[in-house]
Amino acid sequence: MIHGIHRTAPMERVIYGIPLADALGEEIGRLQHRAVYVLASSTLDRRTDVVETVRRVLGSRLAGVCAKIGSHTPRADVVAAANEARAAAADLLVTVGGGSVTDAAKMVALCLGNDITAPEQLDSLRATTTPEGRTERPAVRPPSLRSIAVPTTLSAGEFTAFAGCTDTARQNKESYAHPLMMPLAVILDPAVTLHTPEWLFLSTGIRAIDHAVEDICSINPTPISDGMALQALRLLSAGLPGVKANPGDLEARLNCQLGAWLSIIGAQNGVHKGASHGIGHVLGGTAGVPHGYTSCVMLPHVLRFNEPVTANRQTWISEALGQRDKMAADVVVALIAALGLPGTLRAAGVKAEQLDAIAAGSMHDRWVHTNPMKIDGPATVRALLDAAW
Repeated sequence: MIHGIHRTAPMERVIYGIPLADALGEEIGRLQHRAVYVLASSTLDRRTDVVETVRRVLGSRLAGVCAKIGSHTPRADVVAAANEARAAAADLLVTVGGGSVTDAAKMVALCLGNDITAPEQLDSLRATTTPEGRTERPAVRPPSLRSIAVPTTLSAGEFTAFAGCTDTARQNKESYAHPLMMPLAVILDPAVTLHTPEWLFLSTGIRAIDHAVEDICSINPTPISDGMALQALRLLSAGLPGVKANPGDLEARLNCQLGAWLSIIGAQNGVHKGASHGIGHVLGGTAGVPHGYTSCVMLPHVLRFNEPVTANRQTWISEALGQRDKMAADVVVALIAALGLPGTLRAAGVKAEQLDAIAAGSMHDRWVHTNPMKIDGPATVRALLDAAW
Protein backbone atom coordinates (compact mmCIF):
# COMPACT_ATOMS: atom_id res chain seq x y z
CA MET A 1 0.00 0.00 0.00
CA ILE A 2 1.32 3.42 -0.93
CA HIS A 3 2.10 5.66 2.03
CA GLY A 4 4.02 8.82 2.86
CA ILE A 5 3.92 12.35 4.25
CA HIS A 6 3.34 15.50 2.20
CA ARG A 7 5.00 18.60 3.63
CA THR A 8 3.78 22.11 2.91
CA ALA A 9 6.68 24.36 1.99
CA PRO A 10 7.29 27.53 4.08
CA MET A 11 6.39 29.76 1.14
CA GLU A 12 3.38 32.03 1.43
CA ARG A 13 2.61 32.98 -2.15
CA VAL A 14 3.46 32.48 -5.82
CA ILE A 15 2.24 35.41 -7.92
CA TYR A 16 2.12 34.68 -11.65
CA GLY A 17 1.20 36.63 -14.76
CA ILE A 18 1.00 39.96 -12.87
CA PRO A 19 3.47 42.74 -13.82
CA LEU A 20 6.50 43.02 -11.55
CA ALA A 21 5.77 46.55 -10.32
CA ASP A 22 2.22 45.69 -9.31
CA ALA A 23 3.09 42.37 -7.70
CA LEU A 24 6.12 43.65 -5.80
CA GLY A 25 4.27 46.73 -4.60
CA GLU A 26 1.49 44.56 -3.21
CA GLU A 27 3.92 42.22 -1.47
CA ILE A 28 5.92 45.04 0.11
CA GLY A 29 2.72 46.64 1.34
CA ARG A 30 1.49 43.35 2.74
CA LEU A 31 4.72 42.47 4.54
CA GLN A 32 5.45 45.98 5.90
CA HIS A 33 9.24 45.69 5.87
CA ARG A 34 11.21 48.91 6.04
CA ALA A 35 14.76 48.11 4.88
CA VAL A 36 14.85 45.99 1.71
CA TYR A 37 18.21 44.88 0.33
CA VAL A 38 18.17 43.92 -3.36
CA LEU A 39 20.37 41.35 -5.08
CA ALA A 40 20.19 41.67 -8.86
CA SER A 41 21.75 40.35 -12.01
CA SER A 42 24.54 42.66 -13.09
CA THR A 43 23.30 42.54 -16.69
CA LEU A 44 19.78 43.52 -15.67
CA ASP A 45 21.20 46.38 -13.62
CA ARG A 46 23.42 47.70 -16.42
CA ARG A 47 21.33 47.15 -19.52
CA THR A 48 17.64 47.22 -18.57
CA ASP A 49 15.18 49.24 -16.52
CA VAL A 50 14.09 46.23 -14.41
CA VAL A 51 16.24 47.07 -11.38
CA GLU A 52 15.21 50.71 -11.68
CA THR A 53 11.59 49.55 -11.53
CA VAL A 54 12.39 47.70 -8.30
CA ARG A 55 14.09 50.80 -6.90
CA ARG A 56 11.05 52.90 -7.76
CA VAL A 57 8.62 50.47 -6.15
CA LEU A 58 10.68 50.25 -2.96
CA GLY A 59 11.29 53.99 -2.67
CA SER A 60 12.41 54.92 0.83
CA ARG A 61 12.39 51.26 1.85
CA LEU A 62 15.43 50.52 -0.36
CA ALA A 63 18.40 49.64 1.87
CA GLY A 64 20.90 48.88 -0.89
CA VAL A 65 21.54 47.02 -4.15
CA CYS A 66 24.13 44.34 -4.87
CA ALA A 67 24.66 43.54 -8.56
CA LYS A 68 28.01 41.77 -8.18
CA ILE A 69 27.17 38.07 -7.73
CA GLY A 70 29.26 35.81 -9.95
CA SER A 71 28.16 32.61 -11.65
CA HIS A 72 27.64 29.64 -9.33
CA THR A 73 27.43 31.99 -6.33
CA PRO A 74 31.04 32.38 -5.13
CA ARG A 75 31.57 32.47 -1.37
CA ALA A 76 33.36 35.81 -1.42
CA ASP A 77 30.49 37.51 -3.26
CA VAL A 78 27.93 36.08 -0.84
CA VAL A 79 29.77 37.18 2.28
CA ALA A 80 30.44 40.66 0.87
CA ALA A 81 26.72 41.08 0.18
CA ALA A 82 25.85 39.77 3.65
CA ASN A 83 28.17 42.30 5.25
CA GLU A 84 26.55 45.10 3.26
CA ALA A 85 23.04 43.93 4.18
CA ARG A 86 24.05 43.73 7.84
CA ALA A 87 25.45 47.25 7.79
CA ALA A 88 22.22 48.49 6.19
CA ALA A 89 20.10 46.78 8.88
CA ALA A 90 18.14 45.00 6.14
CA ASP A 91 14.93 43.26 7.21
CA LEU A 92 13.97 41.73 3.82
CA LEU A 93 15.79 40.60 0.68
CA VAL A 94 14.54 40.88 -2.90
CA THR A 95 16.22 39.04 -5.76
CA VAL A 96 15.91 39.81 -9.45
CA GLY A 97 17.85 37.44 -11.66
CA GLY A 98 18.81 33.84 -12.25
CA GLY A 99 19.77 30.93 -10.04
CA SER A 100 23.09 32.35 -8.87
CA VAL A 101 21.40 35.49 -7.54
CA THR A 102 18.58 33.48 -5.97
CA ASP A 103 21.07 31.23 -4.18
CA ALA A 104 23.03 34.28 -3.10
CA ALA A 105 20.02 35.66 -1.21
CA LYS A 106 19.56 32.34 0.56
CA MET A 107 23.21 32.37 1.54
CA VAL A 108 23.10 36.02 2.64
CA ALA A 109 20.19 35.20 4.93
CA LEU A 110 22.03 32.18 6.30
CA CYS A 111 25.19 34.24 6.88
CA LEU A 112 23.24 36.90 8.77
CA GLY A 113 21.55 34.30 10.95
CA ASN A 114 24.84 32.60 11.78
CA ASP A 115 27.17 35.60 12.20
CA ILE A 116 29.26 34.79 9.13
CA THR A 117 31.54 37.69 8.20
CA ALA A 118 34.33 35.93 6.25
CA PRO A 119 34.19 33.32 3.46
CA GLU A 120 36.17 30.65 5.32
CA GLN A 121 33.57 30.63 8.11
CA LEU A 122 31.13 28.96 5.71
CA ASP A 123 33.04 25.70 6.22
CA SER A 124 31.09 25.25 9.45
CA LEU A 125 27.71 25.40 7.67
CA ARG A 126 28.24 23.32 4.53
CA ALA A 127 26.99 19.80 3.99
CA THR A 128 29.48 17.03 3.32
CA THR A 129 28.93 13.78 1.44
CA THR A 130 31.28 10.85 1.80
CA PRO A 131 32.28 8.74 -1.23
CA GLU A 132 29.95 6.07 0.20
CA GLY A 133 26.97 8.42 -0.06
CA ARG A 134 26.42 9.52 3.53
CA THR A 135 25.43 13.20 3.68
CA GLU A 136 25.95 15.09 6.89
CA ARG A 137 24.49 18.55 7.49
CA PRO A 138 25.67 20.56 10.49
CA ALA A 139 23.14 22.21 12.78
CA VAL A 140 22.66 25.82 11.66
CA ARG A 141 20.72 28.70 13.11
CA PRO A 142 17.82 29.88 10.96
CA PRO A 143 18.22 32.80 8.55
CA SER A 144 17.50 36.11 10.24
CA LEU A 145 15.43 37.45 7.34
CA ARG A 146 13.43 36.15 4.38
CA SER A 147 13.24 37.02 0.70
CA ILE A 148 11.02 37.70 -2.28
CA ALA A 149 12.33 36.18 -5.51
CA VAL A 150 11.77 37.49 -9.03
CA PRO A 151 13.37 34.83 -11.26
CA THR A 152 14.49 35.54 -14.80
CA THR A 153 15.46 31.96 -15.68
CA LEU A 154 13.80 28.56 -15.33
CA SER A 155 16.11 26.63 -12.99
CA ALA A 156 13.47 26.91 -10.21
CA GLY A 157 15.90 27.26 -7.31
CA GLU A 158 13.64 29.97 -5.90
CA PHE A 159 11.22 27.21 -4.85
CA THR A 160 13.68 25.26 -2.71
CA ALA A 161 15.30 25.58 0.71
CA PHE A 162 18.74 24.60 -0.64
CA ALA A 163 21.53 26.77 -2.01
CA GLY A 164 24.65 25.95 -3.93
CA CYS A 165 27.66 28.13 -3.15
CA THR A 166 31.09 27.74 -4.73
CA ASP A 167 34.36 27.64 -2.84
CA THR A 168 36.50 29.01 -5.67
CA ALA A 169 39.75 28.12 -3.89
CA ARG A 170 38.87 24.41 -3.90
CA GLN A 171 36.69 24.62 -7.03
CA ASN A 172 33.85 22.91 -5.20
CA LYS A 173 30.20 23.82 -5.33
CA GLU A 174 28.87 23.14 -1.85
CA SER A 175 25.37 22.59 -0.50
CA TYR A 176 23.70 24.59 2.27
CA ALA A 177 20.18 24.24 3.61
CA HIS A 178 17.60 25.45 6.08
CA PRO A 179 13.81 25.39 5.58
CA LEU A 180 13.56 29.16 5.99
CA MET A 181 16.08 29.80 3.23
CA MET A 182 13.11 29.33 0.90
CA PRO A 183 11.67 32.68 -0.22
CA LEU A 184 8.46 33.96 1.34
CA ALA A 185 7.08 34.73 -2.09
CA VAL A 186 7.94 34.28 -5.76
CA ILE A 187 6.84 36.64 -8.53
CA LEU A 188 6.61 35.11 -12.01
CA ASP A 189 6.38 37.94 -14.54
CA PRO A 190 7.11 36.68 -18.07
CA ALA A 191 7.90 40.21 -19.27
CA VAL A 192 10.96 40.31 -17.01
CA THR A 193 12.38 37.27 -18.81
CA LEU A 194 12.42 39.10 -22.15
CA HIS A 195 15.84 40.43 -21.13
CA THR A 196 17.27 36.97 -20.43
CA PRO A 197 19.65 35.73 -23.15
CA GLU A 198 17.95 33.10 -25.28
CA TRP A 199 20.53 30.39 -24.53
CA LEU A 200 20.11 30.96 -20.78
CA PHE A 201 16.31 30.95 -20.76
CA LEU A 202 16.04 27.85 -22.95
CA SER A 203 18.83 25.88 -21.28
CA THR A 204 17.45 26.49 -17.80
CA GLY A 205 14.18 25.23 -19.23
CA ILE A 206 15.98 21.96 -19.92
CA ARG A 207 17.15 22.12 -16.32
CA ALA A 208 13.50 22.26 -15.26
CA ILE A 209 12.77 19.28 -17.52
CA ASP A 210 15.64 17.52 -15.73
CA HIS A 211 13.95 18.23 -12.37
CA ALA A 212 10.72 16.69 -13.61
CA VAL A 213 12.33 13.70 -15.30
CA GLU A 214 14.48 12.76 -12.33
CA ASP A 215 11.48 13.11 -10.00
CA ILE A 216 9.45 10.73 -12.18
CA CYS A 217 12.32 8.23 -12.24
CA SER A 218 13.23 8.76 -8.58
CA ILE A 219 13.71 5.97 -6.09
CA ASN A 220 11.12 7.65 -3.82
CA PRO A 221 8.47 9.37 -5.99
CA THR A 222 5.20 10.62 -4.54
CA PRO A 223 1.73 10.95 -6.09
CA ILE A 224 2.01 14.74 -5.92
CA SER A 225 5.46 14.84 -7.50
CA ASP A 226 4.41 12.47 -10.29
CA GLY A 227 1.41 14.59 -11.23
CA MET A 228 3.24 17.90 -10.99
CA ALA A 229 6.27 16.63 -12.92
CA LEU A 230 4.17 15.28 -15.77
CA GLN A 231 2.28 18.57 -16.10
CA ALA A 232 5.62 20.42 -15.95
CA LEU A 233 6.84 18.40 -18.92
CA ARG A 234 3.70 19.20 -20.89
CA LEU A 235 4.02 22.93 -20.24
CA LEU A 236 7.76 23.07 -20.91
CA SER A 237 7.73 20.91 -24.05
CA ALA A 238 5.20 23.31 -25.59
CA GLY A 239 6.51 26.53 -24.07
CA LEU A 240 10.21 26.22 -24.88
CA PRO A 241 9.75 25.71 -28.65
CA GLY A 242 7.17 28.50 -28.53
CA VAL A 243 9.72 30.91 -27.10
CA LYS A 244 12.35 29.72 -29.59
CA ALA A 245 9.94 30.42 -32.47
CA ASN A 246 8.73 33.75 -31.08
CA PRO A 247 10.83 35.29 -28.29
CA GLY A 248 8.11 37.87 -27.60
CA ASP A 249 5.42 35.27 -26.85
CA LEU A 250 4.60 36.09 -23.22
CA GLU A 251 2.08 33.25 -22.90
CA ALA A 252 4.73 30.71 -23.92
CA ARG A 253 7.17 32.29 -21.46
CA LEU A 254 4.64 32.12 -18.64
CA ASN A 255 3.93 28.46 -19.46
CA CYS A 256 7.66 27.83 -19.12
CA GLN A 257 7.70 29.61 -15.76
CA LEU A 258 4.72 27.61 -14.53
CA GLY A 259 6.35 24.41 -15.76
CA ALA A 260 9.55 25.25 -13.89
CA TRP A 261 7.52 25.84 -10.71
CA LEU A 262 5.72 22.50 -11.01
CA SER A 263 8.98 20.71 -11.79
CA ILE A 264 10.35 21.45 -8.33
CA ILE A 265 7.43 20.32 -6.16
CA GLY A 266 9.10 16.95 -5.62
CA ALA A 267 12.26 18.60 -4.30
CA GLN A 268 10.14 20.44 -1.73
CA ASN A 269 9.02 17.05 -0.42
CA GLY A 270 12.29 15.16 -0.33
CA VAL A 271 12.00 13.32 -3.65
CA HIS A 272 15.53 12.26 -4.52
CA LYS A 273 17.17 13.30 -7.78
CA GLY A 274 19.64 11.22 -9.73
CA ALA A 275 22.99 11.37 -11.45
CA SER A 276 22.14 14.08 -13.96
CA HIS A 277 21.75 16.52 -11.08
CA GLY A 278 24.64 15.06 -9.09
CA ILE A 279 27.16 15.17 -11.92
CA GLY A 280 25.75 18.51 -13.00
CA HIS A 281 26.62 20.09 -9.65
CA VAL A 282 30.24 19.10 -10.13
CA LEU A 283 30.32 20.20 -13.77
CA GLY A 284 29.22 23.62 -12.51
CA GLY A 285 31.56 23.98 -9.58
CA THR A 286 34.62 22.32 -11.12
CA ALA A 287 34.34 23.11 -14.83
CA GLY A 288 32.18 26.25 -14.75
CA VAL A 289 29.42 24.79 -16.92
CA PRO A 290 26.15 26.77 -16.64
CA HIS A 291 23.33 24.97 -14.82
CA GLY A 292 21.17 24.56 -17.89
CA TYR A 293 23.97 23.19 -20.02
CA THR A 294 24.79 20.52 -17.45
CA SER A 295 21.30 19.07 -17.95
CA CYS A 296 21.54 19.35 -21.74
CA VAL A 297 24.67 17.23 -21.85
CA MET A 298 24.00 14.73 -19.03
CA LEU A 299 20.25 14.03 -18.87
CA PRO A 300 19.96 11.91 -22.04
CA HIS A 301 22.88 9.69 -21.02
CA VAL A 302 21.60 9.24 -17.47
CA LEU A 303 18.18 8.33 -18.88
CA ARG A 304 19.77 5.63 -21.04
CA PHE A 305 21.83 4.37 -18.11
CA ASN A 306 18.72 4.16 -15.91
CA GLU A 307 16.42 2.69 -18.56
CA PRO A 308 16.75 -0.94 -17.33
CA VAL A 309 15.14 -0.02 -14.00
CA THR A 310 12.89 2.90 -15.02
CA ALA A 311 11.57 1.77 -18.40
CA ASN A 312 7.89 2.00 -17.47
CA ARG A 313 8.18 5.48 -16.03
CA GLN A 314 10.24 6.62 -18.98
CA THR A 315 7.22 5.90 -21.20
CA TRP A 316 5.32 8.43 -19.05
CA ILE A 317 8.05 10.96 -19.84
CA SER A 318 7.86 10.32 -23.58
CA GLU A 319 4.09 10.67 -23.54
CA ALA A 320 4.19 13.93 -21.55
CA LEU A 321 6.74 15.27 -24.04
CA GLY A 322 4.36 14.38 -26.85
CA GLN A 323 6.12 11.36 -28.36
CA ARG A 324 4.96 8.23 -26.57
CA ASP A 325 6.40 5.79 -29.14
CA LYS A 326 9.99 7.04 -28.79
CA MET A 327 12.54 6.44 -26.04
CA ALA A 328 12.61 9.25 -23.51
CA ALA A 329 16.33 9.91 -24.03
CA ASP A 330 15.81 10.32 -27.77
CA VAL A 331 12.90 12.72 -27.24
CA VAL A 332 15.01 14.83 -24.89
CA VAL A 333 17.94 14.84 -27.33
CA ALA A 334 15.67 16.01 -30.15
CA LEU A 335 14.23 18.82 -28.01
CA ILE A 336 17.70 20.02 -26.98
CA ALA A 337 18.83 20.03 -30.63
CA ALA A 338 15.68 21.85 -31.77
CA LEU A 339 16.38 24.58 -29.22
CA GLY A 340 19.93 24.99 -30.53
CA LEU A 341 21.54 23.98 -27.24
CA PRO A 342 24.80 22.03 -26.77
CA GLY A 343 24.55 18.25 -26.59
CA THR A 344 28.11 17.34 -25.61
CA LEU A 345 30.56 18.16 -22.85
CA ARG A 346 33.01 19.49 -25.45
CA ALA A 347 30.41 21.91 -26.78
CA ALA A 348 29.74 23.06 -23.20
CA GLY A 349 33.41 23.93 -22.70
CA VAL A 350 34.59 20.98 -20.60
CA LYS A 351 38.22 19.94 -21.11
CA ALA A 352 39.24 16.29 -21.43
CA GLU A 353 41.78 16.65 -18.63
CA GLN A 354 38.97 17.63 -16.23
CA LEU A 355 36.97 14.43 -16.62
CA ASP A 356 38.73 12.35 -13.96
CA ALA A 357 38.37 15.10 -11.36
CA ILE A 358 34.69 15.52 -12.24
CA ALA A 359 34.12 11.78 -11.92
CA ALA A 360 35.84 11.64 -8.53
CA GLY A 361 34.09 14.75 -7.27
CA SER A 362 30.68 13.44 -8.30
CA MET A 363 30.94 10.66 -5.74
CA HIS A 364 30.72 13.38 -3.07
CA ASP A 365 27.33 14.58 -4.33
CA ARG A 366 24.28 13.12 -2.61
CA TRP A 367 22.23 12.75 -5.79
CA VAL A 368 24.75 10.42 -7.42
CA HIS A 369 24.10 8.00 -4.57
CA THR A 370 20.33 8.13 -5.04
CA ASN A 371 20.44 7.40 -8.77
CA PRO A 372 17.96 4.61 -9.72
CA MET A 373 20.76 2.45 -11.16
CA LYS A 374 23.50 2.09 -8.58
CA ILE A 375 26.70 3.98 -9.35
CA ASP A 376 29.56 2.04 -7.82
CA GLY A 377 32.33 4.56 -8.12
CA PRO A 378 34.17 7.13 -10.24
CA ALA A 379 34.65 4.66 -13.09
CA THR A 380 30.90 4.48 -13.67
CA VAL A 381 30.62 8.26 -13.65
CA ARG A 382 33.57 8.48 -16.03
CA ALA A 383 31.76 6.14 -18.43
CA LEU A 384 28.76 8.49 -18.40
CA LEU A 385 31.05 11.45 -19.00
CA ASP A 386 32.73 9.63 -21.88
CA ALA A 387 29.32 8.93 -23.41
CA ALA A 388 28.55 12.64 -23.16
CA TRP A 389 31.93 13.75 -24.47
